[in-house]
Amino acid sequence: MSEIFNVIFYQPVLNLLVFLYNLTPGHDIGVAIIIMTVIIKLVLLPLSKQSIKSQKALQELQPKIDEIKKKYAANKSEQGRQMMELYKQEKVNPFSSCLPLLIQLPFLWAVFMVFQDGLKGRSLELVYSFIYRPEVINTVSLGFINLAKPNYVLAVLAGLAQFWQAKMMTTKRPAVHGNGAKDEDLMAIMNKQMLYFMPALTVFIGLSFPGGLALYWLVTTLLTALQQLYLFKQQQKV
Repeated sequence: MSEIFNVIFYQPVLNLLVFLYNLTPGHDIGVAIIIMTVIIKLVLLPLSKQSIKSQKALQELQPKIDEIKKKYAANKSEQGRQMMELYKQEKVNPFSSCLPLLIQLPFLWAVFMVFQDGLKGRSLELVYSFIYRPEVINTVSLGFINLAKPNYVLAVLAGLAQFWQAKMMTTKRPAVHGNGAKDEDLMAIMNKQMLYFMPALTVFIGLSFPGGLALYWLVTTLLTALQQLYLFKQQQKV
């Protein structure tokens, strides 16, 4: 683990979790993870909001994008120019939807590393001096869920939450007839596969890593989905 990652991500996440663990009644690590996830989500809220708006705008622009791709299929240079012109006219940045995900990945990796070795006595030496350092952290939540081990229920719930979030983001597109219909059908099949692939991948990861990571991913996905739901309803009122 690089020193920069350790100082900027790993150690702050570890200390925040230990701090919340100390404050939580009964020292429940599951509750501490949920509170920590909400805090991280609030810190990233402005970026997340922009990402959701950009993703939705790109979905709504997809029919026009497909039309440009078909019209200028033989001229990639003009195709790219027309698409950039479309993004400019609609005031959509195609790259802004990726930025929050890239920023969130280090946090996700830090949470993973914390549950891999951060809850052991030796790693607890990284706890700041002004935070009480417990001798050991109890990884059992609610008296029966060991979040240091893979958890089937949390993994499945995280996958379902991922599906709900992705399904909410998809936009139905009109059927295409003619020369471009075959390409459109192929693209629709690929989009549908991705809709199911990401939740399946989430479940697989959840079954392979500590349950604490699955709980973190479940909560952050639910919060993102609820944020999407709120933003979409606000847009409908405008």
